[in-house]
Amino acid sequence: MEQVLPEKAKVSPFLVFFLIHTMQFGVGVLGFQRIIALTTGYDAWISVVIAGLSVNIIIWMMYRISETVNGDIMSVHTFIFGKIMGNLLSLPFVLVYLLAAIITLRPFIEVIQAWMFEDLSTFWFSLAFCGLGIYILYGGFRTVAGVAFFGVVLPAYLLFTFLFTLPYADIRNLLPIFDHSIKDLAFASYQMSFTYSGFAILLFFYPFIKEPEKSKKWAHLGALTTTIIYTLISIATFSFFSEGQLQKYIWPTLTMWKIVEMPFVERFEYIGIANWIIIILPNFCIALWCAARILKRITNLKQKNGVILLSLIVLIVNVFIKTRQQINTITDYSGKIFFYINYGYVPLLFFLILIMKRVKKK
Repeated sequence: MEQVLPEKAKVSPFLVFFLIHTMQFGVGVLGFQRIIALTTGYDAWISVVIAGLSVNIIIWMMYRISETVNGDIMSVHTFIFGKIMGNLLSLPFVLVYLLAAIITLRPFIEVIQAWMFEDLSTFWFSLAFCGLGIYILYGGFRTVAGVAFFGVVLPAYLLFTFLFTLPYADIRNLLPIFDHSIKDLAFASYQMSFTYSGFAILLFFYPFIKEPEKSKKWAHLGALTTTIIYTLISIATFSFFSEGQLQKYIWPTLTMWKIVEMPFVERFEYIGIANWIIIILPNFCIALWCAARILKRITNLKQKNGVILLSLIVLIVNVFIKTRQQINTITDYSGKIFFYINYGYVPLLFFLILIMKRVKKK
């Protein structure tokens, strides 16, 4: 089951922090607060914590799964089900990560069209973005990991902009705490898990990690950092808006940026949106890389050719997604698919591989 990869193709363990964190941090940050507050009001920050901590449990399972076969999810499928059935089970993940690339790019284009350039061409922007993604992916996985590093470090200053809301914040908005039922909190956690999804990429790039054992702490730290950031943003949002106000805004994060005042810029939300390209670029590249790698392993199609083919599909699909309703629908369905993969399929693989390990030993 062991996949032999040259040492020069692998990345340092600490880069797993950036790979995990960047895949959990995308366009969803701009509007997750309104969605989770619909169910549990301003107790929703508790759901953010619950959903975030659950991610660490699944990451632990994924490491146990990958360690058993010393490979990626395709090796896991082959180990449990055999080569033919394993390939058939791996194939749908091409569509899953192709969908991830689409829901990374298309909602962001909608944000630009709604806030900055109403007449922006979806086709031309998608073409330019896909071209950049192809260029990065041609550099290999190490290049993708480098982009993930800069996608976290360079826009990190945006977190400090939420301090501008403090003079207008009222922490009493969050009181009383635990004012909703366990059922409501569980449903809001389920909704929040859509935003956290993306960390399953660990099952795909595990063979590309130098000394995977040392990367465990970085993976958990990446997920924990994401949880802390989302929690702080949700508390800042709930302190700034009343519940009635929050439901009027599709992208509360961008609305909060409207109060940021600096001597050299009047509309800071434009700066924030422009910087968000750096944040979603690694998400897009990693999703395409996962899809192309599965194609390569199953069909022996060269990964570079697979990247071009998948990018063309993303480009075509993006053009046909035109209305906000269509964007919401495809995003909701994608969130549910990733939820079932993370919290259903991964635990199933975990138990199956434990059983198969004992059976094969006997």
